Amino acid sequence: MATIEGYSLAPFSTEEVQPEIDQTDLAALVQTHSGLLFRVAQSILRSPSEAEDVVQDVFIRVLKHRHSLHSITNTRVWLIRIAWNLAIDRKRRIQPEQIDELFAQSLVTSDIPADQAYDQAQRMTSVLREIERLPKRERHVLLLSAIDELGTAEMAEVLGRSESAVRALLFRARTRLRERLERKEGTR
Repeated sequence: MATIEGYSLAPFSTEEVQPEIDQTDLAALVQTHSGLLFRVAQSILRSPSEAEDVVQDVFIRVLKHRHSLHSITNTRVWLIRIAWNLAIDRKRRIQPEQIDELFAQSLVTSDIPADQAYDQAQRMTSVLREIERLPKRERHVLLLSAIDELGTAEMAEVLGRSESAVRALLFRARTRLRERLERKEGTR
């Protein structure tokens, strides 16, 4: 039986958790959700190593709170909310306004010539800087929407807002970002 830091990876007992989780062990949770949690954390932190640390912290919290998992109605959203909050807290502590150009370069495909890749990385860096300049609520909704697996209802649950508020914030964020990018393109 495998363990992580002294915790067993045996399936959770059905007496402790609800049916959604009862047949799932930690390894299955990690396998199922770690990619999504990594993308959530990286969208905020812009650093793969910091995002990996957040994902590990999420599952450490799962281990610590495994006895109260019966009250969780949607495991996926609960895990995303934990990752989201941990990443935001970590970003505040580390470097709040820095955007890593290496992150922008990692978003550009490697199947194109170097000059085009460089131009795309520069544009991506510009877009990321403009996203960082958005008001906090709009930025958060925009980042969550960029993670394809999250719908409006899930974003609302993660952020503790209504679905209509999330849709309005997302509309404003996209509009504001588009206007800023168009203004910036016009000044070149």
